[in-house]
Amino acid sequence: MTHSPTAVIAPPRPAPASSGAGQPHEYRRRELVEPDWTRLPGWRHVTRQEWESAQWQRAHCVKSVRGLRDVYGDLIEERFYADLEADQRTNATMSMLVPPQMINTMVPHTVPDIHRLYADPVRRYMLPVASDRRTDWPSHPYATRDSLHEHDMWVAEGLTHRYPTKVLAELLSTCPQYCGHCTRMDLVGNSTPAVKKLRLTPRPTDRYDGIISYLRTHPGVRDVVVSGGDVANVPWRHLETFLTRLLAIDTVRDIRLATKALMGLPQHWLQPDVVEGLGRVATIAAQRGVNLAIHTHINHVNSLTPLVARAAQTARQVGVRDVRNQGVLLRGVNASGLDLLELCFALQGEAGILPYYFYMCDMIPGAEHWRVAVWQAQDLQHDIMGYLPGYATPRIVCDVPFVGKRWVHMLTEYDREHGISYWTKNYRTSIERDDADALVRRYPYYDPIDTLPPSGQRWWRKQECHVD
Repeated sequence: MTHSPTAVIAPPRPAPASSGAGQPHEYRRRELVEPDWTRLPGWRHVTRQEWESAQWQRAHCVKSVRGLRDVYGDLIEERFYADLEADQRTNATMSMLVPPQMINTMVPHTVPDIHRLYADPVRRYMLPVASDRRTDWPSHPYATRDSLHEHDMWVAEGLTHRYPTKVLAELLSTCPQYCGHCTRMDLVGNSTPAVKKLRLTPRPTDRYDGIISYLRTHPGVRDVVVSGGDVANVPWRHLETFLTRLLAIDTVRDIRLATKALMGLPQHWLQPDVVEGLGRVATIAAQRGVNLAIHTHINHVNSLTPLVARAAQTARQVGVRDVRNQGVLLRGVNASGLDLLELCFALQGEAGILPYYFYMCDMIPGAEHWRVAVWQAQDLQHDIMGYLPGYATPRIVCDVPFVGKRWVHMLTEYDREHGISYWTKNYRTSIERDDADALVRRYPYYDPIDTLPPSGQRWWRKQECHVD
């Protein structure tokens, strides 16, 4: 006798927002639109020529509460500015620096008011305010400034060697914009009242020489992420010289340029000198069989505009092999299946940017209101499967300290009550060459405590006084 397979009933999941028997998500094409910046009083008379100028964008970045008032005028009530100022004074790990391009994608399709601005997903991570942050657990007890220990793994100034065949080259410590959740908040940007930043030495040429020297003498490294900060802040002639030197190293086969400015300041990547220089670098890369890609960082569909799509398309046209997106999962910004799918459809279908990774927000101070639990990330990976082409379905990963990126289903053990997951790895970092137990050790990662059951939260309150 043969038996039909028996279906296994999965645990109940939250019902989709829509009712009825339709799909949980119905695709509708969403064409990109550049929000009208003249809806904002401070930019009422800004011309298109000015708006599309990288120089104008940089000169008019919002760097203070006063600067934001100059943009919004009387549209926003005073209590929002006081909330923002309080966060900058007491909590913020990043100083305020937001290009007009990014401000314009906050409340993008109407005239902003205080309620819409408070709720806006782009605002929630680019302009965090004091009332956004948790008061019970503003930081996890195990949160650290350099949560991934990148500085510990420096093999030359600014060069992190964490993976066997890959390195991260931090050329500088500034960006065109500063994100509240920045994983390199200990190094990047200006010091704030809450964080006194580390500093790179003052001679970039010495730093570049040290990086190139290390790579020439370590042929096991084939993949270099060129980052910072943001490479858009490196004067192009200096960046092109560095990349040309990098391309002369035979063992380097992949180069990835990390720049959030492709989204936050697309005007930079559309400047003629940058476009022409990128084309020269791409030509050398193609001749030598090196994969040259741009990795950007877009967290919400509202940030995608025709200017961003044009910058990505231009990079591909001059020979960059791929433009890929590495977003971060952030509560209040994109931590739902619907938000992620809408972003991915626009990235892949409208801007030609490949949805690549979504990282869980790292365990830095002041980030608990943004972070999601591992089980929530697993649910999100489940919820986005099947809607996108396989090559354009992003992997959701947890960057586990001392381990590196792991798909969120790759954990070895998970204590859901206390919010502790355990992970293993298959390589040694540059600081573990003599550690015989590195490949058998289990490395912990911690969920946000407010996502735990009451028993787990009580346990952490008892433990907190014992955490160094």
